[in-house]
Amino acid sequence: MTRSIFTPELFRFLEELEQNNEREWFEDNKDRYEEHVREPARAFVRAMGPRLLAISPHYVASDKKVGGSLMRVHRDVRFGKDKSPYKTNVGIQFRHDAGKDVHAPGLYLHIAPSERFIGVGTWKPDPPSLQAIREAIDRDREGWRKVRDEPAFRAVYDLAGDSIARPPRGVAKDHPYVEDLMRKDHIAGADISVEEILSPGVVGIVSDRFAKAGPYLGFLARALGLPF
Repeated sequence: MTRSIFTPELFRFLEELEQNNEREWFEDNKDRYEEHVREPARAFVRAMGPRLLAISPHYVASDKKVGGSLMRVHRDVRFGKDKSPYKTNVGIQFRHDAGKDVHAPGLYLHIAPSERFIGVGTWKPDPPSLQAIREAIDRDREGWRKVRDEPAFRAVYDLAGDSIARPPRGVAKDHPYVEDLMRKDHIAGADISVEEILSPGVVGIVSDRFAKAGPYLGFLARALGLPF
C-alpha cells in the first residue's frame, strides 16, 4: 500500500505553532518540524519534479533545505507590525528557471490549518512585466480568451488578485478585456482539501491541477519573453 507523504502530524504541528509562535517553543520542537514538515515537503518536491516536465521543462523542483522550492519558515519581520518569528503554513513554489524571485510566473501549493490552496501565475509583477502582459492580452485577444476561459481550467480555478480602480492609460472603458487589463496580479487559485493533502495520491492530485493551468501559465510566460 502506498504511504502518504504528508500526515496529520503536519497539521498538528502547524496548529501548535500558531499558539506558540516563539523561538523557544520552536527550538524545543524543531525535531518535529524536521520530521513532519520539512522532510515530507522535500519528499513532495522530489516527487513533483518529473510531473512538472509534462507541463513545461522550465519549472524547477529543488529539494534544497534553504533556497529551494520549499519556502523558509522564518518570517521577515523587519517592516511589519507582526513580529511573530515563524510562518504557520507550508509554502512550496515551483519557479520558472529564468525567474529570480517569488513574483515570476510559477506554481504554488499552500498548506495551513485554516487555508489550503493551489496557485498559479505571477503575483505583483513589476511595472514593465505587468505592461508586457497587458500588451500581450490586447495583441492576442482571442488567444487570451481561450486560455482564460478554457473549460478544464475554469472548472477548478478562479482568477484572483488585486486590480487598479480604473482602466490603464490608453485603454477604453469598453475594451472587451478591460477587467483583465486592470489586474495588478495575474494569478488563479484552486482549492485543495485536507483529505487530498493527506492522500497517498497527493502528487497526482496537485500535478493534475497544475497541468490544467498549463495554457494559462504559458500565455503569461510568453508575454514576458520566457520560454515555455
